[in-house]
Amino acid sequence: MSLFGRLIQVNLRTRFVLPISAMVVVSMLITSGYLLKRQDDGFRRELETSGKTMIQMLAMNAESGVLFESTHELEDLLQVLAPFETVEFAIVINLAGDVLSRTGNCAISPTVWKVRDLAGDQQVETAKSYVTDSSGQGILILTAPVLTQRERISRENLGITSGLDKSIPYSYEPELIGYIALGLSEESVNRSIAEGRIVVIVLALLIVLTSIILVTFIVSAITNPVTELVKVTDQISHGDLSRKVEINRNDEIGHLAKTFNKMIESLKQSRDEIEQYNRTLEEKIIERTRQLEEAQAQLIQSEKMGAIGQLAAGVAHELNNPLGGILGYAQFTLEKLSKNVPEKTTTKDIASYVKYVSDIEAQARRCKTIVQNLLKFSRSSRTVDFEEIEVNRAIEETISFVEHQLRINQVELIVSLTPGIPTIQGNIGQLQQVFTNLIINAMHASEKGTAIEIVSRYSPAVGEFGGAVELLFIDHGHGVSAENLKKIFEPFFTTKEVGKGTGLGLSVSYGIIRDHGGEILVKSEVSEGTTFTVVLPVQRSPRSSDTVRESETSLRG
Repeated sequence: MSLFGRLIQVNLRTRFVLPISAMVVVSMLITSGYLLKRQDDGFRRELETSGKTMIQMLAMNAESGVLFESTHELEDLLQVLAPFETVEFAIVINLAGDVLSRTGNCAISPTVWKVRDLAGDQQVETAKSYVTDSSGQGILILTAPVLTQRERISRENLGITSGLDKSIPYSYEPELIGYIALGLSEESVNRSIAEGRIVVIVLALLIVLTSIILVTFIVSAITNPVTELVKVTDQISHGDLSRKVEINRNDEIGHLAKTFNKMIESLKQSRDEIEQYNRTLEEKIIERTRQLEEAQAQLIQSEKMGAIGQLAAGVAHELNNPLGGILGYAQFTLEKLSKNVPEKTTTKDIASYVKYVSDIEAQARRCKTIVQNLLKFSRSSRTVDFEEIEVNRAIEETISFVEHQLRINQVELIVSLTPGIPTIQGNIGQLQQVFTNLIINAMHASEKGTAIEIVSRYSPAVGEFGGAVELLFIDHGHGVSAENLKKIFEPFFTTKEVGKGTGLGLSVSYGIIRDHGGEILVKSEVSEGTTFTVVLPVQRSPRSSDTVRESETSLRG
């Protein structure tokens, strides 16, 4: 990871302190380097300046000593240098290179003794040179010429006695009579430079440390409130709204803290309201669920009553025929019994009576069956009891009170029930309501002379699939368009004429089958007919609301 990438991962305070401290350190390094260089140059210039002053004074005062080669005078002159710690040696030589006087210890190589070479061609100016002696010590060697003033006489005035004619001008010119060399030790300078460097380094470190401390303090004054805000925000994210931001400032951060505290108060108030609402939500849900169950039960019952109303004429006709037979046979038997005395009753008469009573019993049982099926269908209960149901038998009982409706509408009913289908867990009254609704809808969609097919079949268990019973209700009527097919299970949606349907039949049927753990599939083509497939699991399993919604989406899609 790059340095910048690592930098952006640290906290806000470090992001500020590190770059600023780095800039301070770099600035101090540059400044300290510049100051040390200026200090070194200053110490060396001071050494050179003081050396030039001393050697020029020596050169001026050594004129007579060199001119007369007075060793004693020159030694006295060089003794003046004794108090100066920086003076390593001093040498006075004449033009021939003879040493006239010397002081101090000179540990320079012999080649340096040639002072003329050190001076070079300069006969007036002071020359300088930095050398290192045999002990490794740096020496600054200054050389200066020793001059004297010599009178200059022109050739025109050569024969005139000097001093007799004062009108003759005199001129003087400098004459080189020797050299003086002065060796100054750099030890004291180097010591001063070292001490100066220590002082500069210490000051630089103090300045850097002070700057970093100040920067840290200033940055902390800025970032600490932000850190406090982050901590409180983290606590809020975990649901703790009891803490507030304790920042008392009059700047932008203080304004942010006040606004943040107001937000916390608002969140806390909202949470309290939500908690209060949640405390009563369960009771409201229970009450609402009870109301919905009652409404659903009433809706199912109302649909039953609607279906019973549509079936009333057929049921009445179905009951009228056997009741008429019962009445006729009973009247005929009474008439026979009233005319024949017991002594004259023959075996043939008794057989006729038995036949009449048997017909009465058969017709009565038929009436009883119709009434029982109608009672089962119309039974209302707030609790839905599930029991073992033979689907084929439920279909046959349903057909018993809808077949007359089909005959009136001249629609043929073709029933193909697969024998031996396993029983399912369900409520027979609700399932018969679904079957009746699908048959009546198929009848309304069919033209006269067409047929409705009812098919039952079994899909055996495979793997985790526990098996299911499939019931197909097939008509060859006008069909349903693709647009309406998506809305066919929605409440109050109907394609029937006004007054012939409420649009609740399929919606209620879908809810009943869903409660049985099954599903209703529909396939339709315009002008070709519609097929409703009711799938009921052999092993009923409760469905979650998510599964129901997914099934509902697939049905409506």
